[in-house]
Amino acid sequence: MEQFRGKIWVLGDDIDTDIIIPTEYLALKTIEEMKQYGFSPLRPEMAARVREGDIIVAGRNFGCGSSREQAPEVVKALGIRCVIAKSFARIFFRNAINNGLLLIEQPDLYDDVKEGDTATVTVNRDVEYQGKSYPIASLPENLVEIINAGGLVKAMRRRNGLD
Repeated sequence: MEQFRGKIWVLGDDIDTDIIIPTEYLALKTIEEMKQYGFSPLRPEMAARVREGDIIVAGRNFGCGSSREQAPEVVKALGIRCVIAKSFARIFFRNAINNGLLLIEQPDLYDDVKEGDTATVTVNRDVEYQGKSYPIASLPENLVEIINAGGLVKAMRRRNGLD
């Protein structure tokens, strides 16, 4: 079972795709160019301070708004290991999985966490924070395969022996 630990960034409810990557930066040619503007309307300093393996913990309806695929790509490019939220917008959820970004729904963790602390995630089992275990539902094996491969295209290439 995969396990990892990361520093927590706390965001609120209704973090929409315009907050994750504002419309004006979609004209940039690459995700690498876009990522420096990630979350800039809400937290201008965040993109520069996020480190590989960090974790976002958010409230309800993370990823609402337009269905732009660049939003989960920017989150992943910033080095965020996973996003744990009370709930996700459905289109964002699927776009994130298709881009290899792990999303975890957990209804209680958000109410207890403090930014800058660390949490340990055991995929398909629980999140441990400050000595308390927060259970998480198991993702279906096909979604785990996509995430582990780094996205849908990579998973299908691997499955079809093209990798």
